[in-house]
Amino acid sequence: MNAPLDQLLTDIRACRLCAQHLPLGPRPVLQAAASARLLIIGQAPGARVHATGVPWDDRSGQRLRDWMQIDPETFYDRARVAIVPVGFCYPGRAGSGDAPPRPECRATWHPRLMPLLPRVETILLVGQHAQAWFLGAGRKQTLTATVRTWREYFPHAVPLPHPSPRNVAWFKANPWFEAEVLPSMRERVRDLVS
Repeated sequence: MNAPLDQLLTDIRACRLCAQHLPLGPRPVLQAAASARLLIIGQAPGARVHATGVPWDDRSGQRLRDWMQIDPETFYDRARVAIVPVGFCYPGRAGSGDAPPRPECRATWHPRLMPLLPRVETILLVGQHAQAWFLGAGRKQTLTATVRTWREYFPHAVPLPHPSPRNVAWFKANPWFEAEVLPSMRERVRDLVS
């Protein structure tokens, strides 16, 4: 066990910094262990994940696991896979989807959490918010351009579109993603979680 990380995770799960802005109240959802070699950074939990408290416990998570070609047991093994979204709580709805992640987690918790994950070798950056946070000025003007130039970031990072069912049109319009990005990502994931 890693006492500093375990204490920090306890503190994060008790966080109430932005409670007044969260329509369903705070429920930070993440998983991490100092031994994890793979890190998944997504946007923020959706309403279903908020209800269950289990990261990626929805159709988007199923598609993400299919992309990775790993089973739920491996995916939810925090010793192998850390899951740290940009925002830890469900931010509510906005327009046709969820609102952007709240900024408090990134500002308050991420700077303390990331150094406690020293063995991470590859980060899956799922969606534009994760890419904006992690890549900063290194990302391209659009998510499609960032994902298309994935080799620039590989193997340290792999930019991915969000696996939401709302993005089916994107997947169909960009068949190169499945043909080019997923095989290399899967091989890397396999190496890290075996």
